Amino acid sequence: MRADILGAVREAIALKGDSPSALIPVLQHIQGRLGYLPREALIEVSRRLGVPLSRVYGVATFYHQFSLTPPAPFTIYVCMGTACHLRGNAENYELLRRLLKIKPGTNVSADGLFKLEKARCFGCCSLAPVIKVNEDLYGRVSAQEIRRIVSRYRALARRLRALPPARRHV
Repeated sequence: MRADILGAVREAIALKGDSPSALIPVLQHIQGRLGYLPREALIEVSRRLGVPLSRVYGVATFYHQFSLTPPAPFTIYVCMGTACHLRGNAENYELLRRLLKIKPGTNVSADGLFKLEKARCFGCCSLAPVIKVNEDLYGRVSAQEIRRIVSRYRALARRLRALPPARRHV
């Protein structure tokens, strides 16, 4: 097991306790440290708390706050509220899945740069259809505009990779 994963599990249990009732706080702590819940962490939590792996996995997949995939630098949220849906965001979502080469059953792009999520509503229905990349909101998006947005963030990722680690902030 990777040292960072084992360290996160040990720290979480030391801070939150080793009883089965500490499962959610332990998972929250690990998620906070690693940005997601790796399979190895779930197995170790199961072992250390004496909770069946199926229950640990069930909790980790039930609550929206938990992620089983590593974080991506850019998360694209596609609004699926009524106005956005009626104005084409279901099609935009499928376009993004194809454009980002996201495999069925996953929500992270093939290059690991993007995570794609559906959202309920951003409260700006007059701008429908709307997508959000991290905290940047884009209204009245078309297929052409989505391609430009994705290209812009890919270029930003290339520039960030060229920076020394201490200066990389997305």
